[in-house]
Amino acid sequence: MQWTLVIPLKPLSRAKSRLADTADDGLRPDLALAFAQDTVAAAGACPGVGEVVVVTDDARAGHELAALGARIIPDTPGAGLNAALAYAAALLREARPDAALATLNADLPALRPAELSRVLAAAGEFPRAFLPDAAGIGTTLLTAAPGTPLHPAFGGTSRARHRASGAVELTLSEVDSVRLDVDTGADLRAALSLGVGPRTARATAGLLLADPCPRM
Repeated sequence: MQWTLVIPLKPLSRAKSRLADTADDGLRPDLALAFAQDTVAAAGACPGVGEVVVVTDDARAGHELAALGARIIPDTPGAGLNAALAYAAALLREARPDAALATLNADLPALRPAELSRVLAAAGEFPRAFLPDAAGIGTTLLTAAPGTPLHPAFGGTSRARHRASGAVELTLSEVDSVRLDVDTGADLRAALSLGVGPRTARATAGLLLADPCPRM
């Protein structure tokens, strides 16, 4: 199964506010962009992904991510994450009703294509499926098979909401890179330890966290 992978990204100026104790206001937009670039690049290298679509109104991010091969859809609703995802899903399904849709967080700088491939293969066994984040509270990936509505419910305790909505929770081991979204300084240290993509490695080089380990 080939997936259309949708990645939502808020304006960079408002991104990653929880990293305030780790990076100042001037650096956080660059970090958010680096996370998104490494996420998009890894997703695009995944054999199960036919197309990467980014939903964003940020001109800089749109330009940089399009250069990596992503299709950019403006966040026309401007009403938050789930509204952006629902809008993108409707547009994509209008053009291709048989599209298999997956949505992935934009802040997975340690993402590995092989691990994402495993997750998507497992998700393909169910009408809707999701992968909880490393904290076990949120969600990093939600999928909907052809003909099945996406019904995104991201934010906060989304793991419980996605489970309650009927999506199957995927319980795979050794897919840490798909679960490790970066919201806090501790998350960033964990991602650096796991091994991040080259753009995140460069963007974090001046931070007093740990030696950035580029992903191989």
